[in-house]
Amino acid sequence: MEALKSEELPDAILFACAMNAIRSPMASAIMRHLTNYRVYAKSAGVRMGENDPFAIAVMDEIGIDISGHEPITLSDLHDTLFDLIVTLTPEAHHQALELTRTMAVDVEYWPTLDPSLATGSREQIMDAYRACRDQLMQRIKDRFALAGGPVV
Repeated sequence: MEALKSEELPDAILFACAMNAIRSPMASAIMRHLTNYRVYAKSAGVRMGENDPFAIAVMDEIGIDISGHEPITLSDLHDTLFDLIVTLTPEAHHQALELTRTMAVDVEYWPTLDPSLATGSREQIMDAYRACRDQLMQRIKDRFALAGGPVV
C-alpha cells in the first residue's frame, strides 16, 4: 500500500491509545469534526478504560461532545479495515504493529502525553487536558492539511 501523502485524507482512520478514555477519543472526535464526518474515524485502546470527565469537559469547551463515547479495546474491534492507524502511546503502537502484521495499513506513532498524570488544582489538571487536546488538534490539522474547526 502506498503511504498516504500528508494532504490526502484517509477514508478510515483509527486512533489508538492505552485505555481509549482520553487521547484516542479526543483525536477521533476532532478528526470527524474537522473533516465534517467525511472520514470514518474510530478509536480504541490496549485496555478498557472509562470515560474521563476532564476529557469530556475540555472537548465540550470547543463544542465537541464525546460524552457518549464507549471505550473499546483493539482486540474488540469488529472492523479493522482502516487506511491509517495513528497510535498515541508506545503500548498502543506495539499492539497496532502486531495487529497489522498481515494487513496493508499504514501505522504512525504520534507520542502524546497522558494528561491524567497531571496533579494540582482542578484548573491545573484542566490545563493539562487542554494542552493534550490542542496538541492533537494541531497535529491532525498539520498532518492532513486541514483548516478551520474550533478555535483553541
